[in-house]
Amino acid sequence: MAILKTEAIVINKRDFRETSLLADFYTRDHGKIRGILKGIRKDPRKFASTVEPFSRNEIVFYKSRTSTLHLVSQCDVKDNFTAIRQDLNRSAAGSMIMELLDAVMPQEDKNEEVFDLTVSVLERMAAASAAEKLLIIFKIKMLALSGFKPNFDSCVSCDSRIGGGEIRFSLSLGGLLCSNCPRKDPKSRAIFRGTVASIQYIQRNDLQNTLGLGLNPQIKKELYFILDSFIAFHLGKKMKSQAVMEQLQVPAATV
Repeated sequence: MAILKTEAIVINKRDFRETSLLADFYTRDHGKIRGILKGIRKDPRKFASTVEPFSRNEIVFYKSRTSTLHLVSQCDVKDNFTAIRQDLNRSAAGSMIMELLDAVMPQEDKNEEVFDLTVSVLERMAAASAAEKLLIIFKIKMLALSGFKPNFDSCVSCDSRIGGGEIRFSLSLGGLLCSNCPRKDPKSRAIFRGTVASIQYIQRNDLQNTLGLGLNPQIKKELYFILDSFIAFHLGKKMKSQAVMEQLQVPAATV
């Protein structure tokens, strides 16, 4: 077994047998991995971390050659993001970020940009930046960085630039339809130009600049609908944490 050391964000954890934990991590150097922490529940002092979801840790693990389950021998917390955990809205947003990482990112496929984006979003969320706006930004940027993004640059049917007239969004085709192609998907829905412009701005600018982007309640509502519908359609399921976010009904003024 190779012994490897890397930074890792805890996606989730669950009990395994009487004394151990199974955990999914998103790592800087190896992408998403699954590890077993033996004996941590019997003797928590064996590890310098409680392995809380969306905490950032430094882990040492033995990489198995025959299995996707690896033995984690060391897990030291670097940032527990306690401020997120203490706030219901931020905690729900953090949980959705972890669920998206788990659902979208492939096993053991390195993507440092996604890792750095996740850490940066969690750091700003812990510093009391608006959780809803950060969640929107994360969804748009993660989908782009993972190659999973919908096409908002041109018509997904004819590849022409989006000109005048009504713009529609097609879930099944994965992008915008220009005014000449609405029949390509009868189930497509009209979308505000401001929503398209907001998505394009977030895709093209760094996190710090996108935080200053104003989102009126109408565009924010449409962004949530478009992004969540696209993710659910292409994954074949609705995110569990999405239902929690919807129930919280955070006022738009917090974005």
